[in-house]
Amino acid sequence: MQGSRFAFGPFVLDPDAGTLLRNDNPVAVSHRGLKLLAALVGRPGEILAKTKLMDAAWPGLTVEEGNLTVQIAQLRKLLGPSSGGGEWIATVPRIGYRFTGAVHRLGGVRRKILPLPDKPSIAVLPFLNIGNDPEQESFADGLTEDLITDLSRMPGLFVIARNSVFAYKGKGIEVQRIAEELGVRYLLEGSARRAAGRVRINAKMIDAASGDHLWAERFDRSLDNIFAVQDEVTAKIVEALLGRLRAPPPRNRPKSLEAYDLCVRARKLMDDSPQAAEEAHLMLARAVDLDPDYAEAYRWLAMNHWMGWVHSGGPTESNRDVALQLARKAVAIDPNDAGCRWVLAYLLAYARDFAEADAQFAKAIELDPNEADTFAALSDITVLAGRIDEGLEHARKAFRLNPFPASWYYLALGQAQYAAEQYEAAIETLRRDETYRTSSRRFLAASLAQLGRLDEARAETELFLVANPRFSTRHWAATEPFRDARTLDHFVDGYRKAGLPA
Repeated sequence: MQGSRFAFGPFVLDPDAGTLLRNDNPVAVSHRGLKLLAALVGRPGEILAKTKLMDAAWPGLTVEEGNLTVQIAQLRKLLGPSSGGGEWIATVPRIGYRFTGAVHRLGGVRRKILPLPDKPSIAVLPFLNIGNDPEQESFADGLTEDLITDLSRMPGLFVIARNSVFAYKGKGIEVQRIAEELGVRYLLEGSARRAAGRVRINAKMIDAASGDHLWAERFDRSLDNIFAVQDEVTAKIVEALLGRLRAPPPRNRPKSLEAYDLCVRARKLMDDSPQAAEEAHLMLARAVDLDPDYAEAYRWLAMNHWMGWVHSGGPTESNRDVALQLARKAVAIDPNDAGCRWVLAYLLAYARDFAEADAQFAKAIELDPNEADTFAALSDITVLAGRIDEGLEHARKAFRLNPFPASWYYLALGQAQYAAEQYEAAIETLRRDETYRTSSRRFLAASLAQLGRLDEARAETELFLVANPRFSTRHWAATEPFRDARTLDHFVDGYRKAGLPA
């Protein structure tokens, strides 16, 4: 079934992507519901036993039959009646369920295979939460992200960023295919459970080329030692891949597990809506109160103030100053954290302290050559400095380290392509679903206008202004960190042709 999509009635189910569409519009369906639906439509007309369906939706877990009944009822409600007026899923009393509709198997949308880097390469797949408490999901996610951060600081390794590995969360895709799509040789899989003051972690490292397990171990420790366990897991992976330990500078670790949990939950909301940003702000402010020496909480709070600036439609000095102060505090607490460094560098560029910004970017790359966000942010700043080819190269590195990134990567790439007068490429980038409805639309409008496609450009401008009614080109030009007059004139020219307000 892997690599296939299934069409029935107005629906298209893509089990690998974890999506269900109705007339091309996404349907909000739970992870368990998707697993059940995939099992049913994969064998239409067949009676699937309840035990088989529960194994599909809750692999490796023992659950009561009532959970299956609830999920099936929710699926029926989401799908509605079939074209014949009946139900898509029929109950076979005391046995199981059967999918009654006609199903057409479609070709899968397979992602391209990426070449391997010239050094040991690894992706840490999202750790499974093996407890029944959904509140512990953020703990498993945080463990995954911390291991990625720890490994990425090793200069001898190539490590895939968190956005890209979380694209595979909850999807039953074979490890070889994941490794090919991410362009790595090794994968780390694991599970975590936190209960009764203890943490239990199972981890194994797989050579995707051969399928062999290179290393596997179980850790059972006091919860107070969770960060020591992370260091131990990292050390064993590095030893397996590089043959010897190369300890990086120590990281700043939180003293409060509650602050840690709040930070993990908040950083998932950073690229979301203004409402989510406000929720993240409350979490991060609480984390700082609980642990005033937790550098990462200050780093994300700085970005949260920055996003408040962005979502407000234009910069305010108060938000900008607070963000910069918080970023400086994060670096002062943990000068060895590349994430803190690039955030400070980015904000310094907007403060027009270009010399220090360049120095902080360089230090961030020295500390962590695998931090994809550093290269994406540096692409933005470098393009506005007029070093356009260099900016495109930084974007290329960011996408290689993070093949399935957040929307702002596409904004940075589209901006660089526009600056390089690669208008067709910019249009293709900026019309991607990941970024199309964001503020990147202004670059799309400008690209269309430069090609003389003025009707399309004006339409995109109108849509952009719905979400950004206070936008003006003059204000934008005055607040963006341009260092090159010719590059600035090029953007202003595109905005003018697209009909953006002066």
